[in-house]
Amino acid sequence: MGLYTFENEFTSEIPPSRLFKAFVLDADNLIPKIAPQAVKHAEILEGNGGPGTIKKITFGEGSQYGYVKHRVDSIDEASYSYAYTLIEGDALTDTIEKISYETKLVASGSGSTIKSISHYHTKEGIEIKEEHVKAGKEKAHGLFKLIESYLKDHPDAYN
Repeated sequence: MGLYTFENEFTSEIPPSRLFKAFVLDADNLIPKIAPQAVKHAEILEGNGGPGTIKKITFGEGSQYGYVKHRVDSIDEASYSYAYTLIEGDALTDTIEKISYETKLVASGSGSTIKSISHYHTKEGIEIKEEHVKAGKEKAHGLFKLIESYLKDHPDAYN
């Protein structure tokens, strides 16, 4: 099995506490509401939302994928960090066994710096280059920008 790691960092005007509530804690409700073309719905299959929880995300009609299942690996509200692993679904091709994500929000001025690391666990003999994950990164960043815009337009939400 191969392991390929990609890092990404971007900034937001939204403070980490508010962003974490919307982007992580309530994402299953917020994203289908503001981006139904991307995510139709999310449901917990096992667990209570904490580590070990298994979720199924069903994508909207605007997505090239149908669904994924992911496992919550860690969630820490105090440090604004979240980790999960895609374990099933059509986004995992016949070359990728799983993808693990780590996200940390750090205070930066009056806003946040969002640091994310993706670990692609590939099947034997498969190589992944950053340009192969570029489209996924762009979609994730676009979804984040929708959440950020929602928070700017709704200043009383997630305080």
